[in-house]
Amino acid sequence: MRLIILALVQSMFLCGGQLFMKLALKAMGRASFTWSFVLEQLTNWWWLACGVSFAVAGVMWMYILKNWPFSQAYPLSSMAYVFGMIAAIPVFHETVAWTQWVGVLLIMAGCWFVAN
Repeated sequence: MRLIILALVQSMFLCGGQLFMKLALKAMGRASFTWSFVLEQLTNWWWLACGVSFAVAGVMWMYILKNWPFSQAYPLSSMAYVFGMIAAIPVFHETVAWTQWVGVLLIMAGCWFVAN
């Protein structure tokens, strides 16, 4: 049960990192190789949130890998896909097709089988 909880939280941070990266890229504007562009990115706080989320997910992932079998831990990281699809609805106002929901249910079922 502890592995499942840790994997869920780690997947949330991993998904958060991806969400923040998308938000940072949306706020970035047109890329250029100029100092003003680089300085502008240093004040894009979405990049900081992205980095922190990935750092926390990475540290949690190291802990999980150290303490549980890889064959159990790695499949559970696919929960990040589930969180990502669910987050895309309120954050990016995306529409999710019923076939995508079927895919999410299959991922969740697979995680349940791996964890038990």
